[in-house]
Amino acid sequence: MPDVPTTNYARTGDGAHIAFQVVGDGPLDLVFLSMGPTHVELAWEIPPFERVFRRLASFSRLIRFDMRGSGLSDPFDLTQL
Repeated sequence: MPDVPTTNYARTGDGAHIAFQVVGDGPLDLVFLSMGPTHVELAWEIPPFERVFRRLASFSRLIRFDMRGSGLSDPFDLTQL
């Protein structure tokens, strides 16, 4: 498995934790949005994804995250819907 970047967590206004990773140190911030369920750490185990992430991080600061309810981020509180 490739070197997986450190996963960090941001706290939302209502206290939920959102998992994110930052890769690269380029002058451009690039937020990578995925369609559907994601997992910021497991995606690195898929070689085509890893190649895309590494390429994007070669010229930018690539920011990836798991949307709430997906991957390593906190689930939705269904009692509040």
